[in-house]
Amino acid sequence: MLSSTWLGARGVVLRSMAISALFGCSLATPVQAEKPIFDELRFGATTSIGDGDNQEDGVFPSVTVFFDPLGADSATGFVEKVLRPRIHAGASVATASNGVSQIYGGFSWDADITERFFIELGAGATVHDGELNDDGSSGPKLGCRLLFREYAAAGFRFDDHWNLSASVEHSSNAKLCDSPNDGLTRAGLMLGYKF
Repeated sequence: MLSSTWLGARGVVLRSMAISALFGCSLATPVQAEKPIFDELRFGATTSIGDGDNQEDGVFPSVTVFFDPLGADSATGFVEKVLRPRIHAGASVATASNGVSQIYGGFSWDADITERFFIELGAGATVHDGELNDDGSSGPKLGCRLLFREYAAAGFRFDDHWNLSASVEHSSNAKLCDSPNDGLTRAGLMLGYKF
């Protein structure tokens, strides 16, 4: 049986995703086309690739927004690109009872391999609604409500706006909590629109 706290948290995440999506779509209007708030908006889904205690069932619909207040798109040279990352924020929603919903944020760095292919790395933090300690239920035991989150992605740009990327992400407490650290490991696909 799902707890009311868990259902309430899932509702907040779903409402946040819907508002972000509507707000992001409204920014694409010609009036705001020159200076949108979002640099990029991505929608997609991931699935657990963990095993044992790290395994989660179901898929995780996700949305991520990217901001570019530091001018990452205009950075030249390796050092400047490292010092001027994009900022990302997003959410993923569990579709199974032993899955974990998350709200996350952090920094992202990308590099062009060719005109169309790119790679991306990101690091930050996530807040989740998963189990903290071993209470006998299935699914990962995460120890802390706040976890470190990192990801790697490889993608293909169809044109100046649309892209598709495959990603692998991991979240854990890095053994900073005096409790379990099963972690979350997922892989998935994201469709992106760059404004």
